[in-house]
Amino acid sequence: MKIVVIGGTGLIGSKLVANLGALGHEMLAAAPNTGVNTITGEGLAEALDGASVVIDVSNSPSFENQAVLDFFETSTGNLLAAEAVAGVGHHVAVSIVGTERMPENGYFRAKIAQENLIEKGSIPFSLVHATQFFEFVGPIADTSTVDGVVRIAPVRYQPIAGDDVAKAVGRAAVGTPLNGRVEIAGPDQYQMDEFFRMALATRKDPREVVADPHATYYGSQLGEQSLVPIGPADLGEIHFPDWPGRFGK
Repeated sequence: MKIVVIGGTGLIGSKLVANLGALGHEMLAAAPNTGVNTITGEGLAEALDGASVVIDVSNSPSFENQAVLDFFETSTGNLLAAEAVAGVGHHVAVSIVGTERMPENGYFRAKIAQENLIEKGSIPFSLVHATQFFEFVGPIADTSTVDGVVRIAPVRYQPIAGDDVAKAVGRAAVGTPLNGRVEIAGPDQYQMDEFFRMALATRKDPREVVADPHATYYGSQLGEQSLVPIGPADLGEIHFPDWPGRFGK
């Protein structure tokens, strides 16, 4: 079947295009750099023509609170409207484990708004809530660095490899719409500061990692289980010590 991946040239999108294409599906990687813009609507109708499934793994170019909210509301609204016209039968979107537990976080609030639009829309859907990706080690460490020290809250953390995310999203896309969510996480749970201490040492990053109960995650205070699944979750297969990207660039 024809599957359109919004954000199809990014980290997860490119993996989805390759994985599902190898299974024989007709794949279209939709992104501004391929002529498809969900904000302006450019190329959207043409991209969705004949599509059975749309997978949205796009992301906002700005993480400023209002900008990210505007992005997800506008993009998702335009996308759902175009899908209804095109007769798309399944909308799949990737979100984050714990969004509803940190609504004060601007990015999480924007993802909640996106999910609300999807849930209230007319297109059958599946939401895949993922924990943080292994690939985010560097950016999270950078935003947590104060005076050269990486300050991380000692809470539960269960990151997942991008390859495992792509596999889970691909399974959802070719399955029956859930009209609900599935949560996915990595196979191992850590204390967050201990994970970053290990990960940065593996990358030969000399920064000290300090456990700080008051450290924030992108501006938000974390509870013990803010970032991990509380109920059932599908677990990935790749352990961080075996992940090919663990050494960084």
